[in-house]
Amino acid sequence: MAALYVDNAVKSFGDAAVLKGVSLELEDGEFCVVVGGSGCGKSTLLRAIAGLEDLDSGSIFIDARRVDHLPPAERGIAMVFQSYALYPHLNVFENLAFALRLARHPASDIEEEVGRAAETLGLTDYLDRKPAALSGGQRQRVAIGRAIVRKPGIFLFDEPLSNLDAGLRNRMRAEFASLHRQLGTTTVYVTHDQVEAMTLADRIAIMRAGVIEQIGTPEELYESPASLYVAGFIGSPPMNFLSGSVVETAEAGAALELPGGEQIPLPVAAKKLTGKPVTLGVRPEHWRPGDDSAGLKLQVEFVEWLGSSVNVHLRHPGENGPAIIWHHVEPAGVSEGETVRLLPDGDHVHLFDESGQSIRLH
Repeated sequence: MAALYVDNAVKSFGDAAVLKGVSLELEDGEFCVVVGGSGCGKSTLLRAIAGLEDLDSGSIFIDARRVDHLPPAERGIAMVFQSYALYPHLNVFENLAFALRLARHPASDIEEEVGRAAETLGLTDYLDRKPAALSGGQRQRVAIGRAIVRKPGIFLFDEPLSNLDAGLRNRMRAEFASLHRQLGTTTVYVTHDQVEAMTLADRIAIMRAGVIEQIGTPEELYESPASLYVAGFIGSPPMNFLSGSVVETAEAGAALELPGGEQIPLPVAAKKLTGKPVTLGVRPEHWRPGDDSAGLKLQVEFVEWLGSSVNVHLRHPGENGPAIIWHHVEPAGVSEGETVRLLPDGDHVHLFDESGQSIRLH
């Protein structure tokens, strides 16, 4: 195992700046998921760590040893690609053994290491099969096994589950988590899927336009997003956003006044923002029913039944009114076309300034 430190990494392709001074520090054994939209730079960061892309500036250290000038084979890493990259003419055993044979390991050592990896990944019964005879999940396990036998200090995964169907992705996520508990190898895992990030990571680094917008545990990013972008990216269904200005009120102390004049109560501490334009963020589970005199008036457009709960999709009846999602734990009680009033839970509201940065009220 090994610790990883990326210091101020910069990379451009022509005039396009892809990494704009990215720094990332992982402890020995940590599982970090790098997540973000297409083109944010996450795969380029991974390829730079692997040695498949040269940085324009910055440095990369593995266990305090600078490696950004070294070829991939000398960095002590193993990378698993989205496409699996298996040799179709070799069976599972030979695919797993390939790197060890190339390094001229003794045959007895190869047999032992391949056997151990196959047992760990449930591939023992498939060693004689070629990749074409395997399912997508089995091929992914072979790709992971090929990395395991090399005993790297760091695992790098580039969207490894994106080619699998939804059910298999769910099962493979559980297998990734179990494998990391067994091996404890420092891991950088790149994905665009925030559900993968939330379920697998010790910490998540959210990238946007070549920079890391925020890094933290899944709980930290969900409960204390540093920006509007992070707040909207993490969470399924996503956070609801309403824009307006803060006004002082006699009843609640402070409220968000929407463009149409409707007011939503805010925590008393928001009085210091009176007169300022802000965006209010409310997660779907943090709405509560209001009464006839209080609450945002909304019309139910669609009720998404989830079994033990529902996602209620609503819209403000005004012109260009905002769309709202309310995660409602009661599976019954609301119906399409109905008008309801909702209030945010004052203990779980988020406010963002005009630049999209979080405003701390305390």
